[in-house]
Amino acid sequence: MSWIRSTLGEIVADKRGLVQTGPFGSQLHQSDYTDEGTPLIMPTIISDGRVSIDGIARVSEETADRMVRHKLKPRTIVLPRRGEITKRAFIREDQEDWLCGSGCLKIEVHDTEVIPEFLYYFMATHETGQWLEKHAVGSTMLNLSAGIVNEMPVIFPAKKVQKRIAEILTAYDDLIENNRRRMALLEESARLLYREWFVRLRFPGHEHTRIVNGVPEGWRKVTLGELATKIGSGVTPRGGDASYLTEGVPLIRSMNIYDDHFDADGLAFINDDQAARMSSVTVQSRDILINITGTSVAPCCMAPERFVPARVNQHVMIIRVDPAIAAPCFVHAAINSEERKRQLLSYAQKASTREALTKETLSTFEITLPSPELVAHFGEIAECSFLQRETLAQQNQKLRTARDLLLPKLMSGEIEV
Repeated sequence: MSWIRSTLGEIVADKRGLVQTGPFGSQLHQSDYTDEGTPLIMPTIISDGRVSIDGIARVSEETADRMVRHKLKPRTIVLPRRGEITKRAFIREDQEDWLCGSGCLKIEVHDTEVIPEFLYYFMATHETGQWLEKHAVGSTMLNLSAGIVNEMPVIFPAKKVQKRIAEILTAYDDLIENNRRRMALLEESARLLYREWFVRLRFPGHEHTRIVNGVPEGWRKVTLGELATKIGSGVTPRGGDASYLTEGVPLIRSMNIYDDHFDADGLAFINDDQAARMSSVTVQSRDILINITGTSVAPCCMAPERFVPARVNQHVMIIRVDPAIAAPCFVHAAINSEERKRQLLSYAQKASTREALTKETLSTFEITLPSPELVAHFGEIAECSFLQRETLAQQNQKLRTARDLLLPKLMSGEIEV
């Protein structure tokens, strides 16, 4: 089977396709962002081959129409043009007309001899990632231009073979996406249950419980300091970012932590010596992890079982709840409730230099603790949900490993299809 060697620029020549950077900063300002409207894809929300809607920016329909050339078609590939330039996302049908942000670059090959799905997976190969990093410009932060990406080498077989390769790899990604959706439903069900029981006060037995001073009888305010055996942030590993490995002891950073869930994409690793020096910030089972600095301050999640024991860096705080006092899953849900999250953000914004949460702030942070029986009941349900999500996450990890082992063999023609 013969494969054709070309460049992306040659493939999209004569207007058969397109390689285009997002709008310049002068075209789109922070003041253009709105709470509702057309989603704007920026590098920070590209993760694991998809666009994450957590914290996604939006612009008005009027602004979007003004930048019509930056609207996205289904099956377009979007990648950061600075920073983590080897990431990419494949635009789905339901993401049509979203905007390519100023920090991104889009690739359209719909009318070319290369199908979009094949190119998407081709760009996941180690060789293509190395080529992009080698040819990007910038010493402190890598930058791509449309011109550089047009020079990217592409090797491809006949279209029917491309389609078969893409189908094989897509089957893995479809299973991963299905598991991800199931995890999201489990996360949402836990949030809804907390809201129903502890915000709307429709908990089991509420009909027979007296309300005293606005809360059910027997409930009380407690601080995290009263509930926790440990509240403490991590440290910067010796050697900094340059010392991160692709395997070893996991190092959890703020980029891994979102509200209610953990994102393993971009997870860093350190060696045993570094881990030993950071033993005081070892993550244990059922720890709560919370981002404490920067623009991503306040999101928190339960520590992922599959990466325990891990370490955390200076941007992450460990909250270790005493299970004899309260179920860790309940405390996590309480911290993540809308009212408490707003409080955390207001405290962080009062920091002297940048948005930050301190050990002292978190130690004195109050939540409402219901009766022990109700806390235990909720904890059992939330724990079951958490373990199901962990099982699905482990399945996804195995699926990704299998896909990533198969991908280079398919892309090199080592395995014929």
